[in-house]
Amino acid sequence: MRAIWTDENKLHLWLRIELLASEALVAEGVVPADEYARLRAGAETWLKDLPGLVARQRELEKTLNHDVIGFTTAVTERIQDRSSRWLHFGLTSSDVVDTAFAVQMVQSAEILIRDVEEVREVIGRRAREHAMTPCIGRSHGIHAEPTTFGLKLALMYDEFGRVLGRLRQARVAAAVGKLSGAVGTSAHLSPRVEEQVCQALGLRPAPIATQVVPRDIHAEFMNALAMAGASIERWAVEFRHLQRTEVLEAEEPFTRGQKGSSAMPHKRNPITWERLSGLARVLRGNALAGLENVALWHERDISHSSVERIIFPDSCTLLDYMFGLLVRMMEGLNVYPENMKKNLGLSLGMWNSQTVLLALIRKGLTREEAYDLVQRNAMQTWAVKHAGRDDADFLRQLRSDPEVARHFGPGELEGLCSIDFHLKEVGRRLAAVGLPLAAS
Repeated sequence: MRAIWTDENKLHLWLRIELLASEALVAEGVVPADEYARLRAGAETWLKDLPGLVARQRELEKTLNHDVIGFTTAVTERIQDRSSRWLHFGLTSSDVVDTAFAVQMVQSAEILIRDVEEVREVIGRRAREHAMTPCIGRSHGIHAEPTTFGLKLALMYDEFGRVLGRLRQARVAAAVGKLSGAVGTSAHLSPRVEEQVCQALGLRPAPIATQVVPRDIHAEFMNALAMAGASIERWAVEFRHLQRTEVLEAEEPFTRGQKGSSAMPHKRNPITWERLSGLARVLRGNALAGLENVALWHERDISHSSVERIIFPDSCTLLDYMFGLLVRMMEGLNVYPENMKKNLGLSLGMWNSQTVLLALIRKGLTREEAYDLVQRNAMQTWAVKHAGRDDADFLRQLRSDPEVARHFGPGELEGLCSIDFHLKEVGRRLAAVGLPLAAS
């Protein structure tokens, strides 16, 4: 990823665009073929010495205070022929810069797309591994109803499917070049030149532009990256909570020789998940800067340029790094089913409250009547627990309440208050996101 955003790659793309434009002008009858051949021969000597081209361009820029003119001057020095007059013919700087920038965005998106595909492969494997590992689901951080750890991971798998879709769309959206001149009118170059150059680069010509490609396209790209970071953070927060000492249902890898705290040798902290949470903030900040770049003066000002030189290389490289960390976290994630089982017991079976509520409604009670009955017994179960007694149990409490018990036959409540009742559709839910179980 870093190589995409080097000056060597940038100037290589600039030179390629210049040569493609000159070649297209031969077909247009503007540039003589023999002069193009000499221009190309001289310019291509830089391809064998891209670090030298970068150094010369930087040296010239110190005086010229213009990066593209520094580049074109360096190239014409190598041509040493009057054919150099055709270099950059009819072009404005942004024709070259924006078109090359589009290629860099596409190259970056392709790496990020492969990253997400790898992330999903690992998540999918872990989801199948724990498809039927029961754990408590939580709302507001409080015990709700049982789910499985595999369903949690299937949700993650599905979310990163949407991340993949956004990055694929961002790749398509970013693949826009332009060679339409100083204000986008194509006054000095035929649109056929623009079309030929863009096609050679795997881009499509902007149907209309100013001196630059409109920056809402770039903002869309940056927001796709920020959304990917937000999804990474969403799961980083989930796993950080699951690693808390009093929960400890899942734990990030703690490698041999690793230290957790300079003061407390016992610590095993979720530092990598926390790092991912923090880095997601950087991506969001950069996306905001990308949105600020959309509003430029008239046909173009330069306020976006300095920003883009920072946020695009940083965000693409950062997200690539984050995906690498996420793969490592998911491959090495420690999962503790026994703690999940223990935690399920902490709410004393009250995760069956909705099941009993709906059963009472089916038996003829109004929703309000059924709700009052179930809630009363749930609160009594908590009271027994808080009194320090060890016989607190929601099912036992329900059976002891005549108003509840009279609605159920022998064994009926026991059948309702079963974890299997909650997990009967797990296989279907996994299959719905493309993770069918082997037995289904």
